[in-house]
Amino acid sequence: MRIFYLIHQLLFLPHMLLYISSKNKNLIREDLYCKDVIPNSSFKVAFDLTRRLSQSKYFRTLFYFRTAGLFSNILRVFYPRDNRFTIDMHTKIDGGVILAHPYSSIINAKQIGKNLYINQLVTVGEKEGDKPTIGDNVKLYTNCTIIGDITIGDNCIIGAGAVVTKSIPKNSVAVGNPAKVIKTIEVVERSQENEVQ
Repeated sequence: MRIFYLIHQLLFLPHMLLYISSKNKNLIREDLYCKDVIPNSSFKVAFDLTRRLSQSKYFRTLFYFRTAGLFSNILRVFYPRDNRFTIDMHTKIDGGVILAHPYSSIINAKQIGKNLYINQLVTVGEKEGDKPTIGDNVKLYTNCTIIGDITIGDNCIIGAGAVVTKSIPKNSVAVGNPAKVIKTIEVVERSQENEVQ
């Protein structure tokens, strides 16, 4: 069985050409190792990338978003992405995206920071042509909706089923329809002095 998985993984070697030629190599590595330290070994990155692409159509969707172009579109015919997870091509997303089963999720934002966590049935979309801006380390839980020209601050948690139509300040937990801030998260940031030690 393990040999079968390895053979299947080898079929994704053409994706390495996309990765090598991509201007988004750093973002792809951050996505791939969103929960781990990025290794120095190019062979290890290649092995992990082809394995993840062979195992996860959600990750494949994100990879094709990062490597958009003719060759990417051709590979998508033979190695399809997940059509139930959509990222608008004009959305700007930093690295470290954590895909926690983003089934039927749509991401259409102006800008999204690093380390986005996304669950299923999430909608991030426009209203009258205006799109949201989402900060760093934001978690979007099941069936939440974020629409319009609003800002979700850094380190926010948007609860399951929340409908967000107004800006949410950083370090907040927002729930409900319409969404309301129910809690402020205390974020401990290490000082530069501690980092040196």
